[in-house]
Amino acid sequence: MSLSLARGQQRRALVFVATALLCPAAHALAANDAVRTVTLDEALSYARDRQPRIKSALAEYEARRAEARVPRAQWLPQIGATAQVFVATSNNTTASYLTVPELDLPRIGGSKSTTEATATWSPSASTLAGIGLGQEVYDFGRISAQIAVADAYATMAKASADAVGLDVALGVEEAFHGVLAGKAVRAATEDALKRALTHRDYAQAGTKSGMRPPIDLTRAEADVSSLRVRLIQAESGLEASRAALAAAMGSDQLEVDAAETPPDLSSAPAFADAMRTAAARNPAILAALSRLDAQHAAVSAVTRELLPNIFASATLTGRAGGAAPTSGDTPYGSGWLPDVANWHIGLVLQWNLFDAAVLARRAAAKAHEDAARADLELARMSVGLAAERAYLDLDAALRTLPGLQAAVDAARANQAQADARFKAGLGTIVELADAEALLTNSQLELAVGQFTVARARAALGRVMAQSSVRGKR
Repeated sequence: MSLSLARGQQRRALVFVATALLCPAAHALAANDAVRTVTLDEALSYARDRQPRIKSALAEYEARRAEARVPRAQWLPQIGATAQVFVATSNNTTASYLTVPELDLPRIGGSKSTTEATATWSPSASTLAGIGLGQEVYDFGRISAQIAVADAYATMAKASADAVGLDVALGVEEAFHGVLAGKAVRAATEDALKRALTHRDYAQAGTKSGMRPPIDLTRAEADVSSLRVRLIQAESGLEASRAALAAAMGSDQLEVDAAETPPDLSSAPAFADAMRTAAARNPAILAALSRLDAQHAAVSAVTRELLPNIFASATLTGRAGGAAPTSGDTPYGSGWLPDVANWHIGLVLQWNLFDAAVLARRAAAKAHEDAARADLELARMSVGLAAERAYLDLDAALRTLPGLQAAVDAARANQAQADARFKAGLGTIVELADAEALLTNSQLELAVGQFTVARARAALGRVMAQSSVRGKR
């Protein structure tokens, strides 16, 4: 029996399988371990919890959320402290110190103004210790714009994580139905082999009795040998499908089996509903929208850097300088002990009136905003085309199923007639072989058709941001 077409259909049914996962060691280990059987819902749930791609995407989303908390922290008070000691000259100054960003230090004290003739190069001690607090009072929207940028990037990361989750779900569904297709291919091949063995036995008995020519037996033997090879290939394809399902789920097992599930013959959703849902929920569009929002907020954030900033400042310090002051006594310890206390409370207006670098950054941000707007239009067009293509694929696949089932029924009736004629001595082995090939090929075509429906349904669900789609029966 010639089954070249059957072999081609088997390959088509399992074309997506990662055959590279298979190796002799993997086969040996899988043979020793019990293969776990899961339903589609169990496979999807396991993948959501264990798949490394999903974990990585969620970790990136959490990182973006953490970054979004950074600009909000600018509204909290800042507390800083410093302790300093110097030995330096003090011509026209005393109690020297360095300004640090954590602490606002007003200048206090001074020494005699000296000329080059009267200046001294003898060092004096200078010490300072203090603690201060700064608080943002009014920022003219600068922090709010920075928060909007961070939130938009977090939303974009969430959309990316959702896209990864949908991609993983699509892979799991394809692999799951690939296993079912592999089982159907194996079952069809096993049935064909059983019938071929029966036909061989009949041909052998007929040849011995002289009722049939020897060519009937040799043809039957050839069909049996060919189907045994096809069965080995079907078993290998099924193992590859199970390995692909395990990989798609992120399972630590080498192979995972799919529980038998009746084919979903429900119709596709309404075309308008599918397109509307895809446009509203597809993560690619949501990510592009978030990117546009982020770039728009970035333009606002850069612009607001040119606006004033008002903050409050308060410090408590102890300081002392060993140089002779213009009036009063030298502090106790000659500057080595910061025992002169001071405090201050103030309100500061800070205004960057002109900064060419800020203006250049704003122009660059506007250019990125235009690019993000173009990307959004591209994403909408791509999603629309993908949704339309997926819908048409599913509709076409659903419309072919009744014909494929009718072909199987007709081929089964034809095979029964050919089998009866052969057993009665009225039909030839060639006639029977043609009927067997027709039945086997039609069964494989039906398996491929059911797999195509499941894959197209999963692809449409991916575009619509759903794990799967269901219509009306």
